Amino acid sequence: MAYVNAHAALIEDGIVRNVIVIPYMDDDDAKVTAYCNSIGLAGTWVDTSYIGSRRGKYAGLGDSWDGENFTSPIAAEPEL
Repeated sequence: MAYVNAHAALIEDGIVRNVIVIPYMDDDDAKVTAYCNSIGLAGTWVDTSYIGSRRGKYAGLGDSWDGENFTSPIAAEPEL
């Protein structure tokens, strides 16, 4: 099966700031960043799997990126 689209996450200070749909780039972060930068979206972009098959989970806004996996922020306990 040939992939057509992929998803890319913008990483700033280890936090996901944006997630967009891009053409498939062979799961290659260097290609993902180069593509995003070439269309005017500056910064460091990494590939994220919509079905969560790579990197722990699909990247969501505010998630942490440790260089290998995305993790969701820990929700604060509600005050009683």
